[in-house]
Amino acid sequence: MATTADALQDDLVALRRRLHRIPEVGLHLPRTQAAILEALDGLPLEIHRGSGLTSVVAVLRGTAPDADDGPVVLLRADMDALPLSERTGLDFAADGDAMHACGHDLHSSVLVGATRLLCDRRDELAGTVVLMFQPGEEGHDGARHMLAEGLVDVAGRRPAAAYALHVESKRDRGTIATRPGPLFAASAVLTVDVHGGGGHAAMPHLARNPIPAAAALVAAFPGWVDRTFGAFDPVVATVTGLTAGGAENVIPDVATVRAAVRSFSPEAAATLAADLPAFCADVAAPHGCTAEVGWDVRYPVLDNDAGETAFALDVARGLAGPDRVEELAAPLAASEDFARVLQELPGCYLLLGARPPELAPEDAAHHHAPEVVFDDAVLSDGAALLAALAAERIARG
Repeated sequence: MATTADALQDDLVALRRRLHRIPEVGLHLPRTQAAILEALDGLPLEIHRGSGLTSVVAVLRGTAPDADDGPVVLLRADMDALPLSERTGLDFAADGDAMHACGHDLHSSVLVGATRLLCDRRDELAGTVVLMFQPGEEGHDGARHMLAEGLVDVAGRRPAAAYALHVESKRDRGTIATRPGPLFAASAVLTVDVHGGGGHAAMPHLARNPIPAAAALVAAFPGWVDRTFGAFDPVVATVTGLTAGGAENVIPDVATVRAAVRSFSPEAAATLAADLPAFCADVAAPHGCTAEVGWDVRYPVLDNDAGETAFALDVARGLAGPDRVEELAAPLAASEDFARVLQELPGCYLLLGARPPELAPEDAAHHHAPEVVFDDAVLSDGAALLAALAAERIARG
């Protein structure tokens, strides 16, 4: 299948660069959806468009004997961009205030390529493939919306397995990595409104200033995390916002602390939700303040199924060679809403190296940076990988 994928490379590069020039953010990506539909036009697919978001779901039904009763496999790509201005200097760089800084333009192009490869082998497929083109991965929970709109039942039978990949800007081009169990963290946002009592800056003894209490919370938070969670079930908690006041001679009523929190087990997530209100209240109380705690769970842990991961690693080794495939020792603190799909279906999420060869790892920008670049050369590799995962999983029955 890899040789056939190579023949698609030029078309996939053209599609990727077209998508890169028209980045869209969130759940509604009309231009991106139109480009994907155009790229799929003429293929033997059942096309479904989302009603509450601009998703595309394509169903490919194999025509091999007993295909109607064969397994269903789901392949996913995300399509949305990020709200930042590009500074790559590429001749196909996007203008304006949105950018494909996480490689979703590559993911969508890869899945189009995999779809074309699988369509060419339709008479060999004793099963069905569901192609999931998803908006809103970047904080908008697009996978949850697509599941609510009937994603797992669109083919008439629930998928037996689900697979997706993510390009990596610092990983060697064409290398593949994953692990069984937790691969990405659960994510949540902590918001603490510290309530005091406002007053005149010249008479702080007549007020209850919430700013020192908020600062104490910022200082105490890392120590509380260290005391509460062990090294082998870690929590990553990063304060990302501290806001209060507006005039230099006014003590405000409220100061707000915001933090991004990542965890890797349901037990750690439950402890965070249960214990953070009391911790925040205890820090605020000596300052004469109270703490109103908001805990917004974004995405669950992305948990790879052990059996599907072993299978995916075998397929990857067959395509890329054993020296180009890595089973990771530890999970990563990023989060991903494909975790929603893997709560419903067994499957595996993989990482595909896409660092341009002229860049050393330490010189390559990371995801979500306006300077990040990815190598188009991996598009055919990714298409071959996803197509092989679907075809070989169906062949297993």
